[in-house]
Amino acid sequence: MSESEQRTSSRAKRFWNSGHAPGVVLCAVAALALAVANSPWAGAYQAILEFPIAVRAGSFEIAKPSLLWINDGLMAIFFFLVGLELKRELFAGELSNPRRALLPVAAAAGGMAAPALIYAALNAGDAVALRGWAIPAATDIAFAVGVLALLGDRVPRGLKVFLLTVAIADDVGSILIIALFYSAAPPVPALVAAGLALGALVLLNRAGVTRVSPYLLIGLVLWVAVLKSGVHATLAGVLLAMSVPFRTTPGAPSSSPSPSQMLERDLHAPVSFGVLPLFAFANAGVPLQGLAWSDLAHPVSMGITLGLFLGKQAGVMAVAAVLVRLRVASLPQGASWLSFYGVAVLTGIGFTMSLFIGSLAFHEGLQVKPLVDERLGILLGSMLSAVTGYLILRAAFKTSACALRP
Repeated sequence: MSESEQRTSSRAKRFWNSGHAPGVVLCAVAALALAVANSPWAGAYQAILEFPIAVRAGSFEIAKPSLLWINDGLMAIFFFLVGLELKRELFAGELSNPRRALLPVAAAAGGMAAPALIYAALNAGDAVALRGWAIPAATDIAFAVGVLALLGDRVPRGLKVFLLTVAIADDVGSILIIALFYSAAPPVPALVAAGLALGALVLLNRAGVTRVSPYLLIGLVLWVAVLKSGVHATLAGVLLAMSVPFRTTPGAPSSSPSPSQMLERDLHAPVSFGVLPLFAFANAGVPLQGLAWSDLAHPVSMGITLGLFLGKQAGVMAVAAVLVRLRVASLPQGASWLSFYGVAVLTGIGFTMSLFIGSLAFHEGLQVKPLVDERLGILLGSMLSAVTGYLILRAAFKTSACALRP
């Protein structure tokens, strides 16, 4: 291998292992989906998403189009990883200290409430459109952290931890919203099967079983039961994550990872570079033919765009200002109000989570009238939040660097 090839390979490895690589890959895949959906291959793209896939065992059958296998199946793996990250934060991270957890958790709550109120205000009186009230309430972890990582070592660690904790708390809120507002009333047999599977997982945990395979096997049964129950199947991923032991068995070397830590480490790359890009490719392909300004000004599109871009930052900043003023919390270590504001703007990057909730809000032929694609508002609001947040943070760190000069 020549010297130039070695340098290229080294740069590629550094990019692949960097914190911003998942965000860059997601952005590229979303752009590709948009291009394909507005190209001569649009028909083939749609046909692939609608291609039926069935799994049968005797009289038992799961039959769905490929799009729903991605949204109900692969996204359960994503939520499993989110659950593992949440468990780590609860046991050994920011959420393990109630005082440190107060600011990001409260900010996440404010950042979910304000966008929902903006959306509801703009769509009041339209019962169908109001189903999308939770779309602008979500934050995309991969994109938000990826944009922050583009600024490198200039970002204080406290600010990075704050954004990650807000995003995780935001995901927990999204999970609760899905369970309470976007899931059908479960039939009793499926609910009983899900309860038995969950009980078996709890017994494995209480018995100190640290082998991963029994958890994953029962977790598959739990996913099928939750899927058949009408409750959204991605919740099975979170419940499974909560059952996997975070601690190692007594007598194990202190350096050996627990089952939860091992799964989180092993799943990070497949989810970041496989599950989420595939989800983005399947859901971000918005047809733009015939698009008019009236589509962007539609209350659904406008509610999502303003909710993500203005509502998220307003909710986070309002809650933070009150808590800091009351001296019950303080800004992350090393952060100024300007850099904190930049991070608050980044929480408006909804993308994958907003697309996911949008697919639940307007599914199975349920359409907003007049017809509008909610993905327009998601893409516009997320893009505005990403670019504006990045520019604010660049200005904040440039200002702080100048202030430190002798």
